[in-house]
Amino acid sequence: MLYWLVDATRGWLDANGLYRFVRVLDQVEFRAFAGALLAFLMVLLGGRPVIRYLTALKIGDSGSTDAEALRAHAANKANTPTMGGILICGAILIATLLLADIRQTHVQLGIVVLVWLSTLGGFDDWLKLTAQRRGTGRQGLFAWEKLIFQLGIGVVVGYFGYVAGDNPQVAQDLAHVLNLPFQRTFEPGGQGVAQGLVYFSPPVYILIATLMVAGMSNAVNITDGMDGLAGGLSTSAAFALMVLAFVAGSEGFSQYLLVPHVAFVDELAVVAGAMAGACLGFLWWNGSPALVFMGDTGSLALGGLIAYIAIAIRQEVVTLLICAPFLAEIGSVVLQVGYFKAMRGKRIFRCAPYHHHLHLGGWTESQVVTRFWIISILLALIGIATLKLR
Repeated sequence: MLYWLVDATRGWLDANGLYRFVRVLDQVEFRAFAGALLAFLMVLLGGRPVIRYLTALKIGDSGSTDAEALRAHAANKANTPTMGGILICGAILIATLLLADIRQTHVQLGIVVLVWLSTLGGFDDWLKLTAQRRGTGRQGLFAWEKLIFQLGIGVVVGYFGYVAGDNPQVAQDLAHVLNLPFQRTFEPGGQGVAQGLVYFSPPVYILIATLMVAGMSNAVNITDGMDGLAGGLSTSAAFALMVLAFVAGSEGFSQYLLVPHVAFVDELAVVAGAMAGACLGFLWWNGSPALVFMGDTGSLALGGLIAYIAIAIRQEVVTLLICAPFLAEIGSVVLQVGYFKAMRGKRIFRCAPYHHHLHLGGWTESQVVTRFWIISILLALIGIATLKLR
């Protein structure tokens, strides 16, 4: 909104000698880092009153779990306020509205994903965490109900994202190209677009978007089981996406690094920056011992937003590499459930998701979380480094 106002009044500002004071807003890099700082401060300053509010409403974790081995561990977290994802999502939304160019379809879709999935998660959290107070009623949404809405927003993102990529102002539109690691999208030395590229048809693009958004949304949700785990992993992923979005939206950088250029997606660097700052600020309150949990309100939205940005900037594979800890977590659950049913009660892991397997194997919770953070930072660096390996 601030950028839009500056752009709309540029002539008047310049005529009155005021433009020099706001010209920095023309730089998407500045707005991305400013968005990260603003979202961080909003979560940091808003954390205490929001926690008090949630505590007063008695929206706390029940401290229960289906896994017998984790019941003592879960009991220690009983009554810790949850739904803290409203802090994260609220900060991302405000920072995006203020600093991103909200006229761009890519930004608008990001806002839709954020609001859609945070509302879905918030409704699920509210049903679960007020069930005891209400005495009767739903204990949360059924898994198939959540999946329908996750798949639904994936279809919406896929369709409108594909349409947004049809940009008549760009001679070589790469918004629908298949982008693989080590693949050159451009010929070196400014020789134009590489030959033999594969372009997605609308059904394929929509299918990939749907699977990515629903899959990552569930993956982050499943990972959110230890103090600071999902928040820390999301922070490093978001910072990496901020860099990738800036590169994809910059014609010069994308051609230099031989990766797909998608017009106007550099504005998603502002969204990614806001997400990184909000998650970093949330760690202030969510670090062990946590004062608040993000709940489904935050985890569903973070996963979906990560997936959407990856799709828009044509970096799905690199993003999956960066988000490997999330994928390992959801993969461990799928394997455990499948093996348990097939082998009539036998298990692969001590407990799933995988972070609980490590915890029951002797690692402390802080060791699990810290080591996952280290791995995610390394994967983010590797993912960004692959841009140069073409």
